[in-house]
Amino acid sequence: MALDTAELLLHPVRLRIVQAFLGGRTLTTADLRAELPDVAPATLYRQVATLSGHGVLRSVGERRVRGAVERSYRLDAAAASVDADEARGMTPDQHRRAFLTFVARLLADFDGYLDSGGGDLARDLAGYRQNAFYATDAELVGFVTRLRELFAEYAALGPGADRTRRLFTTVLLPAADAPESTPDRTGQAEPDRPVERG
Repeated sequence: MALDTAELLLHPVRLRIVQAFLGGRTLTTADLRAELPDVAPATLYRQVATLSGHGVLRSVGERRVRGAVERSYRLDAAAASVDADEARGMTPDQHRRAFLTFVARLLADFDGYLDSGGGDLARDLAGYRQNAFYATDAELVGFVTRLRELFAEYAALGPGADRTRRLFTTVLLPAADAPESTPDRTGQAEPDRPVERG
């Protein structure tokens, strides 16, 4: 059955599988079972087959393991993204569902970080924050272009002996105009305050 990209990726198990591949990783179903131990093997195999059948996962190798064929997969990043035309066609309720799925996965990732001994943001070079800036549409396009170029430069480094896989999450929204900042006692406007620093 053909699924549109949003429907394909919004399934909670499929989304977790896709996220496991982020960072240019090559994984087998055995690797995925180790990373997603709470997902029943039959469900995992079925969802990997669905993602593979829709071109989101590409088979990049296979080997025999105890008489069975074990395939290695990589993520096709373009196929794992909702493009601008598809996003335009989504209803507000579909966007709400997509964003809720996204936020729920982000919360699960943060819980996993804390459960694995995380929480010292300075030590782990981690953090979460929200800031605001003003930009015209053209300036924003320039900002996003430069950010993508910078990310691509670091994503190209790939895994290495002293490199840690890191999740970089962005949300970009137009904000309602707020009243001008009120000056503090020194006459300086208060800067945006991060939610937390890392």
